[in-house]
Amino acid sequence: MRTPDFCRTRIPDPAGPAFWHSGLASLARGLAVCLVVCVPWFGCTLILCAQEPGSSAPAPAVATSEQPDNSASADPPSASSVPAASPESLLIGPGDLLRITFLRESELDQRVRVLDSGDVALTLAGNIPVQGLTPAAAAIRIADKYREGNFLLHPEVSVFVEEYATETVTILGQVAHPGAIRLTAPRTLIDVISLAGGLTEYADRHIVVERGKDGERVRAFLPNRADDALNADILIRPGDTVIVPKAGIVYVLGDVARPGGYVMQYDSKLTVLQAIALAAGASKTASEKKVRLVRNIDGITQSVDLPLRDMERGRNPDVALQANDILYVPFSIMKNISLGIVDITAAASSALIYAAH
Repeated sequence: MRTPDFCRTRIPDPAGPAFWHSGLASLARGLAVCLVVCVPWFGCTLILCAQEPGSSAPAPAVATSEQPDNSASADPPSASSVPAASPESLLIGPGDLLRITFLRESELDQRVRVLDSGDVALTLAGNIPVQGLTPAAAAIRIADKYREGNFLLHPEVSVFVEEYATETVTILGQVAHPGAIRLTAPRTLIDVISLAGGLTEYADRHIVVERGKDGERVRAFLPNRADDALNADILIRPGDTVIVPKAGIVYVLGDVARPGGYVMQYDSKLTVLQAIALAAGASKTASEKKVRLVRNIDGITQSVDLPLRDMERGRNPDVALQANDILYVPFSIMKNISLGIVDITAAASSALIYAAH
């Protein structure tokens, strides 16, 4: 019986080209499989070999309160090594209420008030001076005490000021609402004056500030010009006292349209021509050749004649006035002779004060 052709297996002739062609094809397929399988494995092996245990990537730094064993011989940080607080910092003072907390030692947490001596009385550690320190510096000093007393090995302390006893600023004098203002942080002088309702029309621009910490007196000058006032501004801290005095008054009497007393509002300065201008100028019947300036110096009344006409025409310089000066513009020669210095001074005491706007 004849076998069908599709059941016959054809074996290539070893000597023929078909045999070598099929062998090369099988070898190529085998090499391809080896490359697919072995190359990724070989690459992973190289990567794993390159990452030795000693050369692994560093882990992120984590803050810890634990200290190495060799730190016991090192000097602990003290409050004296802390950088001094800037003058603008709000420092701890007598009467302040502090909340002191200890990390992992909650039984030592306390709320204490600073004594008049500037100390706080704490459990185990006793009295610790904290006056004049910032909360951060006070925390370091308290931690030093607990470490030096062998109460805690690695104390971690935080200090929070719950209530400042000196958080008020007293402002008195020529402001709309004098009194005490609550202040929990340093503010500028302009801010404090605005909180008091602003200056009155009789306020002097020379302001006195008494520091609550050491009693130092600082004099500030706030010009009428806005830019100059902002540049001359100073910081006011809780516990300070601000006094705004009353501006000086210059009296203009005689033959002027509106005689009276005028406040030296313009940077606390006033000249002869400015004072006469505020009095609406000299009348037509006034003798402008000379005006009389009356000034009290150390309890002694002195008078001097000024050439008003030459000052108005620019021939003579304008003369600066002082507080409580009296400027008299004569009516005529006869009236000027009959009116003496005593009568001029008496008339000034009853003069009506006009606010210059």
